[in-house]
Amino acid sequence: MSVTSEAAATWTGSLIEGEGSVSLSSSRLGTFPLNWKARSEGSDTTTTPEELIAAAHSSCFSMALSHALAGNGTPAERVDTTASVTFKPGVGITGSHLNVNASVPGLDAETFQRLAQEAKVGCPVSAALSGIEITLEATLA
Repeated sequence: MSVTSEAAATWTGSLIEGEGSVSLSSSRLGTFPLNWKARSEGSDTTTTPEELIAAAHSSCFSMALSHALAGNGTPAERVDTTASVTFKPGVGITGSHLNVNASVPGLDAETFQRLAQEAKVGCPVSAALSGIEITLEATLA
């Protein structure tokens, strides 16, 4: 069985002066504003395509790592992941950095690092982002 997820975006005007919005089919939070200034300079109030990719990457990696840890017989109490996706105007998306902190009783640091690296590679979003550098910083709490 396959599942298709959707988001919809609307844009008006030119790239620099224009603006738009994006909505997620599953979200009841409404639409999220988009504009070039937020994308090229950063913003705490306006989303970007890269922020949405970061959300996808951090959630996918957390799921993949949680699955790997459970398969190892050492299920996590908690997995916290932040993905930082870098965009350079004129170049594009240049990388995604995963920073994970996990609480996993009974797991040694070496095994945790191995499973985290495997989850980074095995995460479907990582596979979709294979054209950029993906780095990982993993901490066992």
